[in-house]
Amino acid sequence: MIKKFFAPVPPVAQAHGDDSAYARRVRWSVFLSSTLGYGLYYVCRLSFSVVKQPLVSEGLFTEAELGIIGSALFFAYAVGKLTNGFLADRVNIKRFLAVGLLASAIINLALGATSLFWVFAVLWGVNGWAQSMGAPACVVGLSRWHTDKTRGSFYGFWSASHNIGEALTFIMTAFVVSYAGWRWGFEVAGLTGLAGVLLIAFFMYDSPASKGLPPVAASKDTGKSVGATQLEVLKNPAVWILALSSACMYISRYAINSWGIFFLENEKAYTAVQASSIISVSSVCGIVGTVFCGVVSDKFFRGSRNIPACLLGVCNVVALALFVFIPKGYFAADIASMVLFGLSIGALLCYLGGLMAVDIAPKSASGAALGVVGIASYIGAGVQDVVSGMLIGSGKTVTDGVSAYDFATVKWFWISAALASTLLALLIWRKTRAAANRG
Repeated sequence: MIKKFFAPVPPVAQAHGDDSAYARRVRWSVFLSSTLGYGLYYVCRLSFSVVKQPLVSEGLFTEAELGIIGSALFFAYAVGKLTNGFLADRVNIKRFLAVGLLASAIINLALGATSLFWVFAVLWGVNGWAQSMGAPACVVGLSRWHTDKTRGSFYGFWSASHNIGEALTFIMTAFVVSYAGWRWGFEVAGLTGLAGVLLIAFFMYDSPASKGLPPVAASKDTGKSVGATQLEVLKNPAVWILALSSACMYISRYAINSWGIFFLENEKAYTAVQASSIISVSSVCGIVGTVFCGVVSDKFFRGSRNIPACLLGVCNVVALALFVFIPKGYFAADIASMVLFGLSIGALLCYLGGLMAVDIAPKSASGAALGVVGIASYIGAGVQDVVSGMLIGSGKTVTDGVSAYDFATVKWFWISAALASTLLALLIWRKTRAAANRG
């Protein structure tokens, strides 16, 4: 029954032309529902980041335990991103997307009712698997519904979903936690996720064929089976180098998403609401970075992502350095660092986190390419949470019941990862440039 539920919808009679008003309306419905729906995935993923300080303050978990819980999601997500990436090429993506968000929403609702460490770790790990169903379904949808010439632009627009979800989390969820407690942070995230399930159910569609439309042109389709093209992806060293570059970028990304609020509260003496507001700036600015990065590379670099990816990688390093080394009391400088971080990481999520690998891969193996990059990215994110938690915990001192932290070591860990990501991407300059020229 499960196999039947996720099976692609059989083609129906092609009653409408590819350029008809009906076709455009359906494409926009798919695009907007997948973008907003995946944004709400992030609300159910980042809720834990907002409640870390209250959990420590109430003595429920240590910093190391927080790192273990957070890494459970990332490691499960990493494995799920690979397997679900391969599955997404073969299934009904509407149902796939909705089921993942439904499971994630239910888990958030359950976490609001417990404070046991092992329950948190297990449920948050299961949430990682549920979360891994979202991105592959959306990226396969982009390949099914949009041509090669516009894929970069729409990929960039869709990538803004990350920042929409982050902004909602760091503003809405943080506000709720500040006034109602950490349990309500999970409850609100879960209810928001359920609203996203309804959005996907009513406005998302599996493929053009399911709505009576012809398939989009596929310049890199070779006539090979899906399995054969997926195997090509696994054998391509350029995809794996991109995956490693993305893994290092994800360390720097989740350093801010997972620990940024905690860092600002303890290093720079901000309140929870102030710290959340500063971090939310990066999410809002990330929307600009993701929306325009695909358009810029498509229009000004003829589909090549190399030059903008390199420049933005340098910007990411600079932004992190400003964030961690500027002393407390410089609110404007902290905001500026998050503006630069948001713009750069938003675009790098699009380039290194999937688009450059999808450019190289055959269209019928888009999910597989994203899966390879995804498993490496979230292994990096998981390693970040464990290592950051250990480094932060090792720098903790308690005097008269007051905790103080020395973040010196973890600062360099975060910045080194961002620099390594930029250097790794340069190793495949020719390969990704050639892929852009073929497109």
